[in-house]
Amino acid sequence: QVQLVESGGGLVQAGDSLTLSCAASGRTSSSYAMGWFRQAPGKERDFVAAIISSDGTTYYESSVKGRITISRDNPKNTVYLQMNNLKPEDTAVYYCAAARDWRPSLDIYHAYDYWGQGTQVTVSS
Repeated sequence: QVQLVESGGGLVQAGDSLTLSCAASGRTSSSYAMGWFRQAPGKERDFVAAIISSDGTTYYESSVKGRITISRDNPKNTVYLQMNNLKPEDTAVYYCAAARDWRPSLDIYHAYDYWGQGTQVTVSS
């Protein structure tokens, strides 16, 4: 089992930056990849970014590429999501997720085995 706890969300203004953290505990050594998803009110949970634990390869949803950076600190079992130039449409609950094993695609909900409770990000215009 892997437990994930997100932090760092809050209320910011458009153009601001924010860094989310995801602290993992439990059998973290068995996680193949970590991902971030977000869910706006009334919408589906959408992929944002992912990182492979072993080599740091990253993947991004096309609309956030260039504004958002995913990174990891393996000794701290923590994954980060640095978000710059935030826009009101970035408002959502942001979820951290972990995939136990190799997956052909990391941009889908069902690729992940463990999920955090989420952290709210609200961007005012």
